[in-house]
Amino acid sequence: MCTLLTSQSLPLLLLLLQPLPLQVLMLVEHDFSDEMEEKFKDYLDELHSTGPTRPPTKESFQKHVMLAPDYKLDEYHLCTSEMLARNIHNRYYCRKEHFFLYVAYEELQKTCYTKYVACKNGVRKCHKTKEQIEGAYCALKKGINMPVCEYETTYKKGYALITCRWQNDIGEIIPEYVNNIL
Repeated sequence: MCTLLTSQSLPLLLLLLQPLPLQVLMLVEHDFSDEMEEKFKDYLDELHSTGPTRPPTKESFQKHVMLAPDYKLDEYHLCTSEMLARNIHNRYYCRKEHFFLYVAYEELQKTCYTKYVACKNGVRKCHKTKEQIEGAYCALKKGINMPVCEYETTYKKGYALITCRWQNDIGEIIPEYVNNIL
């Protein structure tokens, strides 16, 4: 499976090392497809915007949270490598914590239709999975800005607490955020 990071590593490396205006990057001839160029422009717009972020989508949740079925859960540097590869950050700042889950998306989506339970911060708007699942908890160990974020990986097996949100485009309730794994 070819990702943006492996297929276009030089332009992305230059982007991470020194933020340049899009006009400067476009002066050099590249073999970008129109679709890839549009995604790149959207990414830059979102990164430098001061307004609210886009609402979560099914695709963004799958990209940022779900682990492939054949993914090895015993990898020591899973969090550090996956956070960088999946470009997970808050406007270039390292996230303090993040969860990756090893479960089918369809199974996790069913959780959105269960009763509310209390989240780890005391707010009563989370849903608890019916069965225990495996996942990885990523806690920021050192670093402030991308790409030098370093995470400690802790493997967990338990009930996941997730928040859900309605997505108008597809007319479904989708998982939005993983709050904890108990």
